[in-house]
Amino acid sequence: MKSLLAAIFALLLAAGPILAVDPPSAPGKQDRCPVCGMFVAPYPEWIAVMVFADGSQFYFDGGKDLFRYYFELPEEHAPHSRQQITAVYVTEYYSTRLMQADALYFVVGSDVYGPMGHELIPVAGREAAMTFLRDHQGREILTFGQVTPAKLPTN
Repeated sequence: MKSLLAAIFALLLAAGPILAVDPPSAPGKQDRCPVCGMFVAPYPEWIAVMVFADGSQFYFDGGKDLFRYYFELPEEHAPHSRQQITAVYVTEYYSTRLMQADALYFVVGSDVYGPMGHELIPVAGREAAMTFLRDHQGREILTFGQVTPAKLPTN
């Protein structure tokens, strides 16, 4: 019995790194947003990252440009298609930590500006998003799957 438990434990340890999603690396000083061309590193509280199956990471100066890029990607059959995305991270507003985008809420239409003007504001937790919306005159709260090109700020 002990050897069986030891074998299961060894398998779980071996599988850990394969199953885990590694956090993205920080952008370098020369990394630019592929949408607007802005250097990303000077704005750590707004960084967003898209990770692809080939290991490449694209950095953005905020969620707005990340979503613009996301909606312009072909759905499949390209090295950088939506099908090849393995993770999407945005910087959560209150903690300023990179977090997986599908775990956050996005407040649209607030009085908080990012490096490129109006921004989608990523907030952890529905209640915190509702508080942010009230405190900053937000218009709407969306999940990752509810964001559409029509919902993105225009400036």
